[in-house]
Amino acid sequence: MVEIIKDYATKRLDLLHLQFTEKTSLSAGLIAFLSIVLIAFSFFIILFNFGIAFLIGESLGNMSYGFLIVSAFYFVLMIVVFSIKKTIVKSIANQVIEFLKK
Repeated sequence: MVEIIKDYATKRLDLLHLQFTEKTSLSAGLIAFLSIVLIAFSFFIILFNFGIAFLIGESLGNMSYGFLIVSAFYFVLMIVVFSIKKTIVKSIANQVIEFLKK
């Protein structure tokens, strides 16, 4: 009977180890994928914003105005994001919990 309990405990620990390894590897893969997407998207956003700033500046006759308008847009966006910070944090935390439950 003791052997059966030891065998069960060993197999249960092996199962937990495999489940942990699976979740860890899936998390690492997701983090790597999101990092690559974030880097590519960052380059896109930077270059797109330069293009928009030059376009607006050319239309207004002064390049500085284009960059100031684009900067003002991001300043307003930053204020909006800070105002809904709690909602964003809770949403991301809930998504992480749901991912880890799987």
